[in-house]
Amino acid sequence: MTPVLIIIGIIVLLILWAIALYNGMIKMRNNVDKEWHNIDVQLERRYALIPNLVETVKGYAQHERETLTKITEYRSQAMAAKTVAEKAEANNLLTSALSGLNVQLEAYPDLKANTNFLHLQEELATTENKISFSRQLYNQVVTSYNNKIQIFPNNIIAGMFRFLQRELFEVSTSEVRQAPKVSF
Repeated sequence: MTPVLIIIGIIVLLILWAIALYNGMIKMRNNVDKEWHNIDVQLERRYALIPNLVETVKGYAQHERETLTKITEYRSQAMAAKTVAEKAEANNLLTSALSGLNVQLEAYPDLKANTNFLHLQEELATTENKISFSRQLYNQVVTSYNNKIQIFPNNIIAGMFRFLQRELFEVSTSEVRQAPKVSF
């Protein structure tokens, strides 16, 4: 009777071990999926954020560029003016352009190009750092999962329940390895 109880005890322990191992693999596989979705969220952030910021900064820089071009043009006209009437007209245009710039910057101080460029650079760096961190975390979780399903005797249970090895998130081309370029 005692050998039968020992055999039943061993079988029960093996079943409990298999159940615990299976549940652990399920948790790890779900964690891999979650971390992949976190990468996806950061990539979506990049796709949505960066073009919008670039266009925003382009718009502000373009507006200021046009204003500054007008100011430079009016300044040149004022300096080249020969008569009082020409000087008055050129200086009125210059004053008007300068006051328009001052009013705009006073009304919308956050729209200064340098602030927007700094913001764009900060957002680019933050987004790229978040993507990098998400990739590292994903690769760490995938490595743990792959180790779990490949180590003997876990690989027997993993094979029975079709736990498949996952790929690491690797940068495959030299273009992807380079920092993003922003041109205006």
